[in-house]
Amino acid sequence: MTAAGLFGGILFGSIGFVAFVYGKKQSSLKALVIGILLMVFPYFIPNVIALYAIGAVLTACLFIFPE
Repeated sequence: MTAAGLFGGILFGSIGFVAFVYGKKQSSLKALVIGILLMVFPYFIPNVIALYAIGAVLTACLFIFPE
């Protein structure tokens, strides 16, 4: 566990939590699922570069693909 990995986990977990709460309030399944994925995936990705790449793609999916 490096500092960059820890920071990435906290960053994407926080973004995921906000997306989860937003999806729950707005009944948005897309935001709800992506929020859960953003909160959970850092536990399973040991590579820091992959962590940031996957987190960036999932975060971008929140804004790129409309419902």
